[in-house]
Amino acid sequence: MKLTLETIRWAAIALAIAPAFAQTPLTALPRARDGKPNLSGIWQVVNTANYDLQDHVASKESPGGQSVVEGGEIPYQPWALGHKADNFKNRSTADTEAKCHLLGVPRMTYSGHPFQIFQGASTDPITILYEYAHANRFIYTNGTEHPKGPIEWWMGDSRGHWEGDTLVVDNIHFNEDTWLDRAGDFHSEQLHVVERYTLIDPDHIDYRATLEDSKVYTRPWTIDMILYRRKEKDLQLLDYECYGFEVEKSYPFATGGN
Repeated sequence: MKLTLETIRWAAIALAIAPAFAQTPLTALPRARDGKPNLSGIWQVVNTANYDLQDHVASKESPGGQSVVEGGEIPYQPWALGHKADNFKNRSTADTEAKCHLLGVPRMTYSGHPFQIFQGASTDPITILYEYAHANRFIYTNGTEHPKGPIEWWMGDSRGHWEGDTLVVDNIHFNEDTWLDRAGDFHSEQLHVVERYTLIDPDHIDYRATLEDSKVYTRPWTIDMILYRRKEKDLQLLDYECYGFEVEKSYPFATGGN
């Protein structure tokens, strides 16, 4: 190969800047004061998991979508498949969302509504505010244990800790009334969910949740999806008080209707 002065000049420039690229990550993660990845911000999924966690074709009720379940299918016990089928038949009235109840964990994350994470010092609870029904959640990271049960809460009890740059959240104390999607996927009050939030760059979180319930499933199983940072100017969570739509039918003036 014939070397020219121009070739030599660009080679020298490349050698000069190479150490800088080697030492500086192309997308440095935002960090909180304690050095942990800073998850603060407004986030939202871009998928169809709330319609159906598994592969599904498009219908009048739902766009088509790919499974977010590792392995493709939820490992139900034989009796539970029949129960899910019954749920699907009655989904228009029986689904948690149709009743405007709190959606539980992990469904609240992929409901399609945005949510906001507030992260302070490592010993302070991480707070999550959801646009859906003004739900909120506190993830305690001070090393305290779950309260003794049995307790049946819509959103369960959340205790978190960091494993490297991943926030790991252990969740128990659920009721059996929340569904996992509009397709009728369900669990019992024995549900145990372990969430993993990994900030992979400033604007994307890899969200994984492993579900275990010996009354319903044959083994633990995991969903995996990406959470996207909302970056619009002056963005804020708005109101989605779904129960208000029913109140408005009977008391229109209470909600500003005509």
